[in-house]
Amino acid sequence: MENKVLVETSARHVHLSAEHIEALFGKGATLTNKKELSQPGQFACEERVKLVGPKKEIANVIILGPARPATQVEISFTDARTLGVTAPVRESGDVAATPGLKLVGPAGEVDLAEGVIIAKRHIHLTPEAAAQFDVQDKQIVKVKIDSERTTIFDDVVIRVSEKFAPAMHIDTDEANAACAFGLCYGEIVK
Repeated sequence: MENKVLVETSARHVHLSAEHIEALFGKGATLTNKKELSQPGQFACEERVKLVGPKKEIANVIILGPARPATQVEISFTDARTLGVTAPVRESGDVAATPGLKLVGPAGEVDLAEGVIIAKRHIHLTPEAAAQFDVQDKQIVKVKIDSERTTIFDDVVIRVSEKFAPAMHIDTDEANAACAFGLCYGEIVK
C-alpha cells in the first residue's frame, strides 16, 4: 500500500471547557455545530471568540466542538508573534506550563492562566491504518508533501485511536511554506 495520507490545514482555533462556554456565551450556552470536520465527532462552531494577547488581538477565532475538559488555544508561530505570546510546540492536550491569554466572547471574558500552544504536526490514524502504514502510536516520522514547493516535514507524531479518521494536520504557516493547498496528500517516508 502507498504510504500516502490526506494533509489538512488546521487554522487557529479554540477548544473550550463547558465552564468557559458559559462564561463567554452566557449561562446554559452550548456550542452550535456549523460544519462537521474530518475527525469523527468534531465540528466547527457558529460561535467565535477574540484572542487578546499582550501585544495585539485576533478577532473572530473559530471554536471547535464538542466541549473539552480543559480550554486550549491552538495558533501558529505567526499568530503567536502577532499576539505577543511565546507559545511552545506541543501535542494537543499538553498545556501544562504554557502561556495564557484573554478570551473575549459576547457575554464575558476568560483570562486563561495557561493553554496556548502551537500544535505539533501529527497524523491521525485508526489502528487498522497504522498497521497498513507500519507505524505505531507516538512514533515520529517524516512526511513528503508533493507540491509546487516539495517539502519534507520531520518530527511528525503518529496518533492512533479507533476514534480517528486518517489525516495529517499542519498549521497555516506550514501549509503556506509547503504550498499544501486544496486536496493534498503526504507520503510517510520514515
